[in-house]
This record gives sequence, C-alpha cells and structure tokens, in this order.
Amino acid sequence: MRYGFVIPFGDPALVVDLAVEIERAGWDAAFTYETIYQMDPWVVLGAMAARTKRVLLGPLLTPPSRRRPWKLASEVATVDRLSAGRTVLCVGLGALDTGFAAVGEETGRRERAELMDECLEICDHLWAGEPFDFAGAHYTVDWKVADWESERGAYRPVQRPRPPVWCVAQVGAERPMRRALRWDGCLPYKKTDENPYAPLDPADVSELRAWATANQQGDRRFDIALEGSTPVGDLQAGVEQVEPLAEAGATWWIESRWDEANDADAIRARIAQGPPRP
Repeated sequence: MRYGFVIPFGDPALVVDLAVEIERAGWDAAFTYETIYQMDPWVVLGAMAARTKRVLLGPLLTPPSRRRPWKLASEVATVDRLSAGRTVLCVGLGALDTGFAAVGEETGRRERAELMDECLEICDHLWAGEPFDFAGAHYTVDWKVADWESERGAYRPVQRPRPPVWCVAQVGAERPMRRALRWDGCLPYKKTDENPYAPLDPADVSELRAWATANQQGDRRFDIALEGSTPVGDLQAGVEQVEPLAEAGATWWIESRWDEANDADAIRARIAQGPPRP
C-alpha cells in the first residue's frame, strides 16, 4: 500500500509548502482540491512539481464535465512533464454545492457522466500524440498533429501510455464501476441508509478486488484508493485501521481531513506524524 495526503485548504503558497512537508514526512502523494472559483489546482500542482522530487501529484478531484478536454489534457501533460512523470488524474461528477449552478455548469447526473466519458477519451487520444477523429454527443474533434509536434513529443506526458486516471465510483453501481475499470483505478464508496458516501470496510475491498480481477482486460495495474482519516498522536492505531484494508486489496490510503480545512496547525501535525505505514 502507498499513502497520500489531501491538502484541504489554503493560500496557494501555503499549499505548495505543505506539499514539501508531505514529501519530507514520508508520504507517497500530495493532493490538492478543486472548486468552481478559488485556487487553480493545476497552476498550484505545477509549483508543487517544481518543489518536490518524489511524491505523486494530483487533484482530488477534477470534474471533467466542466473542463474543455484539450485544456485538461494540456494541464495534466504539463504537470506530468514538470514532475518527471508523477501525475495522477482523479475524476468524478463533482459536488454540485461547489457552485455548478451558479455559473451555468451542467448539473444533470447523466449529462455530467456523458461529458466525463467523452472528455477522458479525447484526453487519452491527445496524450497519445497521434492524429485522431472523435464524434460524440458533446464534442467533435478532427485532430491532425503537425510533424514537428509529433517529432518533438513536447506535448506528450512522460508516463506511458498515459498518467493514471482514477474514477470515483459507487460500489455496486454498474456503469461507474465499469468506467473505473476502463481506466487505471477507482476511488470507491458505498451508499448506506445512514451515509450516501460511506467508506469501505475490508470485506467490501476484498469483494471489489475480486470483481476487478475477474473483469479487467489485460494485466495492467488497477488501483483501489481509499479516503479516510487516522488518529493524531497514535500512529499504531492508524496502522491497525489501515492494514486490514491493504490486506484486502487496497493499494492507496489517502488521508482526507476535510473537517479540519481551516485548521492549519492540525493539518501540519497530522502531516508530520507520517503515514500509517506498518
């Protein structure tokens, strides 16, 4: 298992500083957040790439329905090149309460899913660096790559065939789970009567890993990335919380302390404690 940390708040300069602290404390990834209007995550991720050398970098998460595919593809490829191949793209439909309706973004669930699927397919074509045609319900592309672009490869990501793409998916929901399996990993949750975004327990993870293994095409890596929070001041309790999830087949633990988004001291304390690694 590998361990990431979401930076849930902050002035851009502070977010970059915290990414450096995350790397120094032994975490494997530093994630930032994205909203309709606040800090631009991809500008900040570029700065994080310049200030770090080892950690994986990405947004948690980007809703492709409100992105132009070629713009998102450019942002991901740029950060991947700046970081020498340390970018991950985490995608989902997005939280409507971050301002979708206020600026006229699509709010329908089905429409946002369609836009996401088309956006990701176009991004994948662009990252490949070859000419392609695409005709979807929302986008039409007739892309002819100039010879000098193809030869220089300046617009291709470092990671091949692409930077990994992780998709938010509700366990048991056929279409979201199939979408995640077409890409490189999932950020899974389950829906219960008490919590529409409940975390997975080890039995859920084991079942998900078995399903992915049975349905996956080829032998490429498929990540299961779980979000949650572990105690401050008791690293062993965190290890005992996370280790059964790793044994069940999870590949990432992402420390997500959204309730402490305005408490820089608490965030720094948890970063400094380090990942709940056995």
